[in-house]
Amino acid sequence: MNRADKQVQIDELTAKFGDAQAAFLADYRGLDVEKITALRDRLREKETEFKVVKNTLARIAAKATGNEVLVDHLKGPSALAIVYGDPAAAAKVLVEFAKEEDALEVIGGVLSGSYLDNASLKQLAELPSKDVMRAMFLGTLNAVPGGFVNVLSAVTRSAVQVLNAIKEKKEQNGEA
Repeated sequence: MNRADKQVQIDELTAKFGDAQAAFLADYRGLDVEKITALRDRLREKETEFKVVKNTLARIAAKATGNEVLVDHLKGPSALAIVYGDPAAAAKVLVEFAKEEDALEVIGGVLSGSYLDNASLKQLAELPSKDVMRAMFLGTLNAVPGGFVNVLSAVTRSAVQVLNAIKEKKEQNGEA
């Protein structure tokens, strides 16, 4: 590969790192083309690109985009999962696929400039998706005004019940 081709690939990787929410590293040795294609398809649904990269080119691109934490981990045959969508959803797909296929080893990744080791990546995979977290947050926000309305209506109900009890007592005593 000549210098011009290498520079094109570095520029492409730099742009992808710049647009990405996260990037995860995996060792794909032992996976055949069919299984890698299946993984790519599953990750594509989560707005993630799975790409086999040359380590030297990926190191240059990582340094250029502030993802230096990946440089030390780019060893051996490496594949990058470049996440443009929800990092938790992409991590979940990678971790589940690694459980199904022993040949895939998730090494780690970078999220917001911080390195995630394999254990941290598994914890990220256990998080609910953004949509679920948004729904939980909206449910919490909705509960506050609902509770406030119930408190206010309880005061009114109590006052009406007291007045009704006074009326019934007067009716029993014949004071109506």
